[in-house]
Amino acid sequence: MTTLDWSVLVGYFVLMVLIGVWSRTKIKTVVDYFTTGGRIPWWLSGISHHMSGYSAVMFVAFAAVAYSYGITVYVWWAMSIGIGVGIGAFLFAARWNRLRAKHGVVSPLEYLARRYNLPTQQALAYSGAALKVVDIASKWVAIAVLLNGFTGVPIRWGILLTGVVTMLYATLGGLWADVLTDFGQFVIQFGAGVAMFVGVLHHLDGVPTLWKMWDELPAGHGHALNGPYTPVFLIAFLFIKTFEYNGGMWNLAQRYMAAPSGTAAKKSALLSSILWLVWPLILFIPMCAAPLLVHPGKPEQSYVELAQLLLPSGLIGLVLAGFFSHTMAMVASDANAISSVITRDLAPVLVPRVRRLTDGATLKMARIVTFTFVTGSMLIAIATNGEGVVLKIVVDLVAATMGPIAIPLMLGLLPWFRRSGPRAALVSWAIGLVAWAVVKWGVGSTDQTLVVALPLATSLLVYAGLGLLLPEPKPAVDELLDSLNTDPNSPAETPHPAPTHP
Repeated sequence: MTTLDWSVLVGYFVLMVLIGVWSRTKIKTVVDYFTTGGRIPWWLSGISHHMSGYSAVMFVAFAAVAYSYGITVYVWWAMSIGIGVGIGAFLFAARWNRLRAKHGVVSPLEYLARRYNLPTQQALAYSGAALKVVDIASKWVAIAVLLNGFTGVPIRWGILLTGVVTMLYATLGGLWADVLTDFGQFVIQFGAGVAMFVGVLHHLDGVPTLWKMWDELPAGHGHALNGPYTPVFLIAFLFIKTFEYNGGMWNLAQRYMAAPSGTAAKKSALLSSILWLVWPLILFIPMCAAPLLVHPGKPEQSYVELAQLLLPSGLIGLVLAGFFSHTMAMVASDANAISSVITRDLAPVLVPRVRRLTDGATLKMARIVTFTFVTGSMLIAIATNGEGVVLKIVVDLVAATMGPIAIPLMLGLLPWFRRSGPRAALVSWAIGLVAWAVVKWGVGSTDQTLVVALPLATSLLVYAGLGLLLPEPKPAVDELLDSLNTDPNSPAETPHPAPTHP
C-alpha cells in the first residue's frame, strides 16, 4: 500500500460518511428511515439490491473456492442467485412493495402478525435476528482478513475501522444512506473489478486467456460443477437463494418496498438479476486464473496476492475500497432491516409503551437499535480474532438455517399457500431447524449437499403438507393476499370477495 493507495481508501471512507450525513436531512419519520416512503427509483433500487447481496466473503472464502475448484463457484453461487432473483421478480417483488403501499408495512416481518399470528411473527423475528448477528460478524472478519493481507493492519483494528464508518452512515441516514452508498460502492467496485480483469488478461495471453486458461488449470476447473458441489447441491442452493434474495434475507425485501410501485419493484428485481448473471463472472475470472499466477500459503489469500502482483499504485487502494464497499453495503442494509424488525415487531411486544412513542422518539430508538446491532456484531467478530473458516459460517450456518426461517415468510405472500396458517408456519420452522441440527451436530455429516438441502426440503414439505392436510382458512388472510395482486389505484384493481370455505 503506497500513499496513493491509502489516499484512495481514506477518500472512500470520507465519502461514505458524507453521504450518511447528507441522507440524514431526508429522514423525517421512521417510515423514511426504513423504507424511504417508496421514493427510490427502480434502477437505483435494483443496483442497491444487487450490491446488498455481496460482502468481502466473496474475495476471501469464494476466492478460495475459485482457486481450488474453478468456475463452479460462479455456477452454484452467482448464477443461482441471478436465476432466483429473476424468478422472484415475478413472484415476490411487487407483493413486497404493495404491503407498504396498501397496508403501511415498514418491517419485512410486520405483516406476519396478520398473515399468521403474533407468536409466529415473534419466533421468526428472534431466530432471524440472532442468525444475522453471527452472519454479519463473519463479514467483519472477512474484510479485516483482507485489510490485514494488504496493509498488515491487525484484524481487530480492521474490524473497528470498517465497523465505525459503517455505523456512522447507517445510523444517521437509514435506508436512504444505504441505497446511495450502494450506488457509490457499485461505481467503485466496477472500476476495481475491471482493473483486475484487464490485469489478468494482460499478464497472461490477452483475450484468448478466456478460453485457453482452462486447459492450463488443474483438471475440472472449467467444469460447471466440481469437487463437493453436486447437482443436488446446486438445486438446493437455487431454492435457498430464491427465498433468501427475494426477501428471506430481510434487507433485500426493503429494496422492493422502497420502490415507488409494485411494477417498479419488479423492474428493479429484473435489473438485479441481470447484474448477478453478468458482473460476478467478471469478478470470478481473475480468481479462477489465480493458480497460474500466484501460490499463496492459504487459498483464502489468493485474491490479495493477485492484486498485489498485477495492479499499480492507486489501483490496489481502489480494489481494497471495492472489498470494503461490498461488506459495508451488506452490513448497513442488514443493520437497517434488523432495526426495523426490533423497532416495529419485537420492542412493542416486549415493552408495550413503545407503541405510544412519538414519531421523533421512535426514530431515535431506530437509530439506537442500529448502533447497537452493528456494535454487537463487531464485538463478536473481534472475539474470534479472525479464527475459523468464514465459508463454514456463511454456507453451512446461514444457508442451511435461512430456509426454515424464510419459507413461512416468503410462501406466506403467495396466494397458492393461503391455507397454510400459523400451525404450518411454526411447525415447518421448528422441524427445519431440528433437521439441520440433527444432520450437522447429531449425525455429524460433512456432506454440504445434505446439510444445506435437508432443512429446506423438510420445511417446504411440512409447510405445504400441513396446509393441504390441516388447512387454516381465514377470510382476513384471503383479503390480505388478494390485495397484493395489483398496485394501488391500478385499473385492474377490483374488489375481491373473500372465498367461502366448507
